[in-house]
Amino acid sequence: MSSNRSFRSVFGAFILAAVATVPAVAAAAPGGRGCAERNNNQYHKLLECVTVDGVREHQAAFQAIADANGGTRADQTPGYDASVDYVADTMTAAGWTVEVVPFEYPGTDVVLQQLTPTSSDYVSATFTGGGEGDVTGTVVPVDLSLADPATSSSGCEAADFAGVDLSGPADVALIQRGTCNFSFKALNAEAAGAEAVIIFNQGTADRLGPYSNVTLGGPDVVDLPVVTASFDAGVALAAPGSVARVKVESVTRVSHNVIAEKAGKTSGNVVMAGAHLDSVPAGPGINDNGSGSAVLLEVADNLGNHTPQNTLRFAWWGAEELGLIGSTAWVGQRSQEQLDEIALYLNFDMVGSPNHVFMVYDADESTFPAPVPVPDGSIAIEDTFESYYTWAGVPYDDTAFSGRSDYQAFINNGIPSSGLFTGAEVIKTPEQAAIWGGVAGEQFDPCYHLACDTFDNVNLGALDVNADAVAFAVLTYAYSTESVNGVPGKKVPGNFSIPAPAGEEGTFGAPGGGGLDHDHDHEASDG
Repeated sequence: MSSNRSFRSVFGAFILAAVATVPAVAAAAPGGRGCAERNNNQYHKLLECVTVDGVREHQAAFQAIADANGGTRADQTPGYDASVDYVADTMTAAGWTVEVVPFEYPGTDVVLQQLTPTSSDYVSATFTGGGEGDVTGTVVPVDLSLADPATSSSGCEAADFAGVDLSGPADVALIQRGTCNFSFKALNAEAAGAEAVIIFNQGTADRLGPYSNVTLGGPDVVDLPVVTASFDAGVALAAPGSVARVKVESVTRVSHNVIAEKAGKTSGNVVMAGAHLDSVPAGPGINDNGSGSAVLLEVADNLGNHTPQNTLRFAWWGAEELGLIGSTAWVGQRSQEQLDEIALYLNFDMVGSPNHVFMVYDADESTFPAPVPVPDGSIAIEDTFESYYTWAGVPYDDTAFSGRSDYQAFINNGIPSSGLFTGAEVIKTPEQAAIWGGVAGEQFDPCYHLACDTFDNVNLGALDVNADAVAFAVLTYAYSTESVNGVPGKKVPGNFSIPAPAGEEGTFGAPGGGGLDHDHDHEASDG
């Protein structure tokens, strides 16, 4: 990719013309037949019909689903099931052929109930590396810091358990998150005689609600069940005379992916695009990933009357937040012949982050060496997105082609892939703020994996730009994938001129991007 000097000279000369062009296209009202009736078979027609208002309607629906189902759309919750129904119904109404595809994966049944002095059921999750069991017993607090949560080191030292009576047959150690590895807390509790452990959230501003996707750092670290809880649940459980039930049991989970298809004229050449549909348990997930999911719905809705040259297949994946499970399962369900028909896969995971940077997966490894194989053809897809950003006059940068989102299973099978990302928990630098605006020193998404990832947790400008970028790429490959896999197609009708990516190899912005840091096994060392 080009240097910063190249970026500034190319961008400075180009943006004046581009900025004058884009708003006119984006703001134009469809002439003649409305978007719902016409064939959006050209760039200008599709881009004027794909709107941020349309995307927001779908995000509002996801928010309403979460509101009606305990504030979450996580896999294995009614909120996720309702999201599946919404996507399937929406795509069917848009004229696509829809299949809701089940998949199984090993999971755990986790129960955390307080029996006395109050009766409550709490949202909980287990730790990878913990044991199984069903324990009902006295809750024994261990060196808690409820009044000053920031100082919590509960359970980090064996000395924390001195004078703590865990000699009974069913004692539940109540430990506060903070300072040391979760594994230290669990091992110390087991050594002190506990039969079960609850590690509740710390209580600082960023550590309040329920949390999940946590590990003790390896398999079979302890034999006893170890579960999570929110800070408020921990405070309630710390009450004198508290009795609780902790249950962790291995089960087989069943979830669903939604697959929608629009058959093309060319057989055996399928263009796929996908976004994960599930949220984390802590919140409704309207940016992560109600943004990518809603953009795909909006693009699909405006292609309802189009018959593509290549078959289009859109996917909404389940259980991504549990470790890319839905996409991996679906790819594993395909025969080699079926996989060979997939020309490419486009991934859209968090495309409207509030403190965003526009980023494309770095298939050419110009900024980030890829720790995974990069299939041939992926660089051409990266260039397509960069060409759109160049035409739109939008500065862009790389994000690591790390395989840590739903494109992983595709690249593992040699399928060319790329996608867009606007940032998660990585902190925006002053240089990035100077280019893209926003606030230096804050996360790209301050509500990443938190309850505040709501309808308001979106940058509308970023969402608008990326909705058009997705539409642009999908229509490009609906006509031809020749640049990616060599299969001839057709030129998109019209006189739309697509520029080469700005700069020698297509970079905009400060090297380093934001990184795609979806830690699906995160918090292993963060107690």
